[in-house]
Amino acid sequence: MNTELDSKLLLVLFIICFSDAFAGGSRTMIAQVKNIHYKETSSLLVNVKDFGARADGRTDDSKAFEAAWKEACETTGAVTLLVPHGTYLIGPIKFAGPCKNVSNITVQMKGYLIASTNLSEYRSGAGWVEFGGVEGLTLTGGGTFDGRGAKAWPYNGCPTHFNCKLLPTNVKFVAMKKTIVRRITSVNSKSFHIALVECKNFRGSKIKISAPANGPNTDGIHIERSSSVHVSRSHIGTGDDCISVGQGNSEVTIASITCGPGHGISVGSLGRYPNEGDVRGLVVRDSTMTGTMNGVRIKTWANSPGSSAATNMTFENIIMNNVSNPIIIDQAYCPFTSCPTKPPSRVKLSDIYFKNIRGTSSSAVAVALECSKGIPCQNIYLENVHLDLSSGEKQPTSSCKNVEAKYIGTQVPPPCA
Repeated sequence: MNTELDSKLLLVLFIICFSDAFAGGSRTMIAQVKNIHYKETSSLLVNVKDFGARADGRTDDSKAFEAAWKEACETTGAVTLLVPHGTYLIGPIKFAGPCKNVSNITVQMKGYLIASTNLSEYRSGAGWVEFGGVEGLTLTGGGTFDGRGAKAWPYNGCPTHFNCKLLPTNVKFVAMKKTIVRRITSVNSKSFHIALVECKNFRGSKIKISAPANGPNTDGIHIERSSSVHVSRSHIGTGDDCISVGQGNSEVTIASITCGPGHGISVGSLGRYPNEGDVRGLVVRDSTMTGTMNGVRIKTWANSPGSSAATNMTFENIIMNNVSNPIIIDQAYCPFTSCPTKPPSRVKLSDIYFKNIRGTSSSAVAVALECSKGIPCQNIYLENVHLDLSSGEKQPTSSCKNVEAKYIGTQVPPPCA
């Protein structure tokens, strides 16, 4: 009887021990699997200082940046390119793709980059820092791109000459896909601060851009031949357009922008070159203009060498603080001191909505709709517009040419007669 009881007790103990061992083994296997998963999803870190960057603000660190990018772009999986705190002098540099085996690449820009001031080093219209042909790039980190434009601005002939040599853009994105730009600063660019050309799925937010009001052609963000672009929650003050939407764009959203000084948020200029693409699906909303030369503007050249269109565009919930030309369509655009009379613009404007635009105008004409005599504007809507004169004096006025606008709700100034 006692022997049988002892056997049963041993069997129970064996089962308990076996279960504990199996469970322990399972826990070990699970831990190992988790460790493997962690390694597979971890991001390789590439530090520009490991490639010889001095970060002293005097030594040219371009070669170190190029070598670090090459290492990052040729890796497999996720990778982070780190630019630590410090001041880096670099000349024109291109971070080129494709990075074939990289799932995503993050440029963690914590440093302060200063540009070479030797203009002979730059190609006309090129970027100082240029990203091209990369998919899945994130540029972030709170760092700054300083173009040191004040030394170049005296050589900018674009304000007075039609065929001028373009000075370099601070940061240029060309043929990029799935790009994120967040928490970076651009100051004193020689020309445009940020430019997007032939990009798809771009998301920019918390960007700070600064140049003096007299810095020529220092557009904050210029967008051209791009689609699915979203720019938001950014502060831009420049000597030109805070944001300019050029030709060939579709599905662009601009939201929560603080603009000033500058020339406002513009579509165009359009119709300057042959074979320009149409602009479709633009939304500008929830933004504030302060002390700018224009508010929301559409500008097209007269005597366009080709036909194009800009349609389905909405400007909504915009606050104007002491802004000249708060709402303006200018289809005889000419930035020069004088322009000869030319045939009318061949850019067709249609289905454009100005909604809930309020604040103060520093110009007597607060709403100016000057459309092409050759192709009058169609379906231009103004809804709940209230713009008083900054001086507090008489009510501002509206001016219209070659357009029959449609009005809804409050209209200050009064509609065109």
